[in-house]
Amino acid sequence: MENVETKIKNILNRIRPYLQNDGGDAEFVKFEDGIVYIRMLGACIGCGSLDSTLKDGIEAILLEEVEGVIGVENVE
Repeated sequence: MENVETKIKNILNRIRPYLQNDGGDAEFVKFEDGIVYIRMLGACIGCGSLDSTLKDGIEAILLEEVEGVIGVENVE
């Protein structure tokens, strides 16, 4: 059975092509106390849609698909 961190990384790898199509990317940093820490890269840095991408996109998917995830935070 996959551990939580592996599940998170697999889901991020499914999402990354969509970010890369717009010149951005996301890098897994760590999973701690229910929070997934992600570093947004490329065009995502300073993008007006960053919060929406992070909360409505990445966080929504992780909350739904990975038990134990309670939130997502951007690490700069």
